[in-house]
Amino acid sequence: MASAFEKKKKLMQALESMGKVLVAYSGGVDSTFLLATARQVLGDNARGVLISSPLHPQRETTEALNTARALRLRVDAVNLNELEDPRIASNPPDRCYHCKRGRFSRLVEMADKIGIKHLAEGSNASDLADYRPGQRASRELGIISPLLDAGLAKEEIRSLSRQMNLPTWDKPSSPCLATRIPYGTPLDPDILSMICRAEEFLSEMGFNPVRVRVHGPVARLEVLPGQISSLLIEETRRRIHNQLEELGFPFVTLDLAGYHMGNMNRLIPGGMIGQEFHKNNP
Repeated sequence: MASAFEKKKKLMQALESMGKVLVAYSGGVDSTFLLATARQVLGDNARGVLISSPLHPQRETTEALNTARALRLRVDAVNLNELEDPRIASNPPDRCYHCKRGRFSRLVEMADKIGIKHLAEGSNASDLADYRPGQRASRELGIISPLLDAGLAKEEIRSLSRQMNLPTWDKPSSPCLATRIPYGTPLDPDILSMICRAEEFLSEMGFNPVRVRVHGPVARLEVLPGQISSLLIEETRRRIHNQLEELGFPFVTLDLAGYHMGNMNRLIPGGMIGQEFHKNNP
């Protein structure tokens, strides 16, 4: 079985063969590692593009751009409001497909305009185990996934990022704010803003990762199981309840199972996850 070092070598060889590459950059673990490695191999012929969107906190966008500057990575930012597309705003189970399709279509246009043939995104081998309808969109548009092709898994990417002194090596995953709302519930910009402010408050209190899932008037908090007892300390519990109530959540509850990535996918009607998994893994 290939080591992480051997997989990175395979990645670098693939990037070298491209000559030029445009990387869909978010400032997360995977895209930062991919763009930093591409720059090692291709120099100025590797560049990134970041999409600023209401589906992501502005704080994360600013942080991603600051990270790129600190690492001397060339990154351009473009604005895109996915909520203008009813196929996304209505929040169907395949929302991620339509979102990625719209985003990547925009990036394909940008790549064509600047004369770059290869557009890459940061999916990795660990993503194959989850519900990822966006992978279908990237395949349809010819977007390449060099980390996935090299067989690199998430923990290997973290380890290699640490060796490269990338500040993102231990950064928690941060999917878009729409993942906090059950499929079928329309995406309201005001609710997304409330979620963003609530999670920032909880993160500042030391709960990280944290998710504020919204079910109508109820905010359901997910924190790591080991942090549940800390959240239930009387003063902490009261402070969190008061702050979230002030933000506009009438009821605040705690998920006793703790944080779980992709929790809303459990609410997808039977069979859809399996069907999409097989589409992504023919």
